[in-house]
Amino acid sequence: MLFSLAVASALIASVAGHATFQELWINGVDQGSACVRLPVSNSPVTSVTTDDLACNANATPSSGVCPINPGDQLTVEMHQQPGDRSCANDAIGGDHYGPINIYMAKVSDATTAVGSSAAWFKVSEMGMPSNNPDYWATEVLNNNCGHFTFTVPTGIAPGNYLVRAEVIALHVASSVGGAQFYMSCYQVNVGGSGTSSPPTVSFPGAYSATDPGILINIYEPLSTYAIPGPAPFGAAIPAIANVPYPTTATWNTALQPSTVPTVMPSQSGKPATSNPVTSAPATVKTTAVPTPVSSSAVLPTSSSVAAGTVAEYGQCGGIGFTGATACVAPFTCTVLNGMYFSLLFRTSKNYGN
Repeated sequence: MLFSLAVASALIASVAGHATFQELWINGVDQGSACVRLPVSNSPVTSVTTDDLACNANATPSSGVCPINPGDQLTVEMHQQPGDRSCANDAIGGDHYGPINIYMAKVSDATTAVGSSAAWFKVSEMGMPSNNPDYWATEVLNNNCGHFTFTVPTGIAPGNYLVRAEVIALHVASSVGGAQFYMSCYQVNVGGSGTSSPPTVSFPGAYSATDPGILINIYEPLSTYAIPGPAPFGAAIPAIANVPYPTTATWNTALQPSTVPTVMPSQSGKPATSNPVTSAPATVKTTAVPTPVSSSAVLPTSSSVAAGTVAEYGQCGGIGFTGATACVAPFTCTVLNGMYFSLLFRTSKNYGN
């Protein structure tokens, strides 16, 4: 009975929760919608066999191509309604819980490339970062005003690419065809002189309707979650934490712009005055990211560790952090969605079907 009520509630809220990825940031600089293929509707794709799974249904190609480099920090931004950048509204509401996936595909011309004909490799993902209680990537997205930041892999070859940002909503995914896919494709040009050619998948083709991360009842307690698709190229995969996930924003929501630029800034990749960029401490990988708001909501630490070291899930860096930055073995200080924690990473995982 409780399950039926939960599904009914999710169905009622479904339309209100629809959303689209609309804007892009490069190293903290707002590119607005200058290089995104905006979907014509905020409705989801529900079939894993349609060509629409690549870049959404009838998405409008953009004339803009945003310049980026390997190692850059890209932030995709999602909202429910076109042009709405308000942090007062959930980026995706209606209990649309699920993972976030980011893919890239090298193409000859990003303005004309057909997403369903492209060869995609995953560069970032977030599924269920905590199972105590179950906490989803879309909840982290909502905490951060629709922003999700990832790093462009180092070593990839220069040229035009499509970037595919995707949310999979699982609120009615307990039957085949219930999962909802929300995606947009961004048009970018990668600089540098890399030569890497990651293994690729196709859309459609990468997912099956019965994959364990697509056909799933999220209203039952979950200890694990298998994120659909391949493992990210060049990125470690954090284990699911068994402690509550911090809910405080790491994106500076107070500086969120209210308008949407449609023309790229003349100096992409330079810090924007409205959302300044600050480097992380030297003890962790230093990359430019939007300044996080101050937060006391960090994962719990243990007092039974050697002096000057940080236990598993303890804070080990970040803006204004003055504590210990060395982690107890075998953990390392790692950036997780803009916050620095002592974490142990898996190197591989089983994706099921």
